[in-house]
Amino acid sequence: MASVDQSPKAHQNPIHRKTGRIFFYDGSNQNLAAIPPGIFALKELEEVHLEHNRIEEIPQDIQHLKNLKILYLNNNKLSKLCPQLGSLSKLEGLDLSDNPILPSWIPVLSTIRSLRQLRLYRTHVGEIPKEICKHLHHLELLGLSGNHLKSLPMEIVNQTKLRELYLKQNQFEVFPPELCVLCNLVIIDLDDNRLMALPEEIGNLTQLQKLYVAHNSLHLLPESLCQCDKLMVLDISYNRLHSIPHTLESLVEMTEVGLSGNPLEKVPRQVCKWTSLHLLYLCNTGLRALRRSFRRLVNLRFLDLSQNHMEGFPLQICSLRNLEILALDDNKIGKLPSDFSALSKLKILGLSGNQFTSFPEEIFSVESLEKLYIGQDQGAKLTYMPEDIGKLQILKELHIENNHLEYLPVALGSMPNLEILDCRHNLLKQLPSAICQAQALRELLLEKNLLTQLPADFDSLVNLNVLTLMDNPMEEPPKEVCTEGKEAIFKYLQEKRKRKLVATKIQSWWRGIMVRRGIGKFSELLKMKKKGKNSLKSKSGKKGAKGKAVKEKKK
Repeated sequence: MASVDQSPKAHQNPIHRKTGRIFFYDGSNQNLAAIPPGIFALKELEEVHLEHNRIEEIPQDIQHLKNLKILYLNNNKLSKLCPQLGSLSKLEGLDLSDNPILPSWIPVLSTIRSLRQLRLYRTHVGEIPKEICKHLHHLELLGLSGNHLKSLPMEIVNQTKLRELYLKQNQFEVFPPELCVLCNLVIIDLDDNRLMALPEEIGNLTQLQKLYVAHNSLHLLPESLCQCDKLMVLDISYNRLHSIPHTLESLVEMTEVGLSGNPLEKVPRQVCKWTSLHLLYLCNTGLRALRRSFRRLVNLRFLDLSQNHMEGFPLQICSLRNLEILALDDNKIGKLPSDFSALSKLKILGLSGNQFTSFPEEIFSVESLEKLYIGQDQGAKLTYMPEDIGKLQILKELHIENNHLEYLPVALGSMPNLEILDCRHNLLKQLPSAICQAQALRELLLEKNLLTQLPADFDSLVNLNVLTLMDNPMEEPPKEVCTEGKEAIFKYLQEKRKRKLVATKIQSWWRGIMVRRGIGKFSELLKMKKKGKNSLKSKSGKKGAKGKAVKEKKK
């Protein structure tokens, strides 16, 4: 769970024309060492994409693009910024992320007074120049994640129009108090820092909708956070929280909450009041059970309860009829309830690392499943998979690695949507020939099993892109062929089939020869050969007293 700030592309065509005039240019991912000079003659250009190249400098001619509004130069090799950038009076969006810009050139950006969005992700910035905060009064988005910032300049208070601030993966030990006066802030991302606390003044941010402070060292949350009554997304995962303030139950607009990695031991009561929740992360929180009131969260679509201590399947979950994704991996669950079928919208189910002694057949009643994870890297090992797996006709992925399966069900061949089958680290001795009918298969992972051969028509899986057979005692195809990959395996199987076809034709021809010569049926010949007879007796041959063939005397 994390904030996402992407630089969208308006078009995919290199050049976008309108009434003969060029407004858009896309030169991204072209391995360019410099900005193409021809661009500067396109006076009407409004948007230029040059990201993911090798460009080392911005030439002075950039000043000719007077109508430029969007310029993306992220993922290049820029170390300097030309002063002429300041003459782009209509420039609103600039992305210089992932460039080795020298700190002495950062102040140049303060001359682009029209900027509304400025992205400087992963540019090794140690501090933000005061000039930027003093002069860029129109900024609405400021992206500074992945740098070495420990604080923001006091002048940040001038950014009264700022709505989105991304400070993830920096070195903040204190929440910048200056932010608490920026009442238009909608998104704050301070994930992966060193915060020990949030200030009470954060309650002044009444427009705040998304707050990301995961992977910090927070022990408490301020009660004043309840004043941010428009808050919809709160990620406080992987901190040191034992509880959350009771005042937060008033945040009824909550749709997404991350609490994973905190030593909660119980689901906070306030969470069960947030009935608008769509996504709830409670991974690794020391839970042994759910509250009865948990069943109120009827709008949940995503629920992560993995890495907890649950010994039984929480029955409250069966009331969450809109649930689409359920993760219960790495618990101590041994069986599923009969009411599991109520989860009729479930698409993804994670049950890996539990205590199932047999395959939980209740799963087969949820025909909406698209992905099933039931690998047992820890916990009990499954030895059998029922043929009823074929009832999951829209299943796309089946992950059943790290078990003790010796055979796979034939029904896998009748699953038209199965794309990924992960059977690594099992005891499989052979594959059912029906697997060749699973034409949608793209990935088949089979390493560390006991396979010695593949089905004869295995190369009919024309959509198979990934095949792993390492650590199997393969004989057909031989190991040396298997190590060369899928193409070599398919070629070997095709040639083997051709050889077999030729051998069959020769055998049929030889049988025909024997019949035409009156020698008899080929089966009789084989019988004679087994009895150790080296020559064929003639039709008129006779048996002696001891059963030996005797030739007639010449007349």
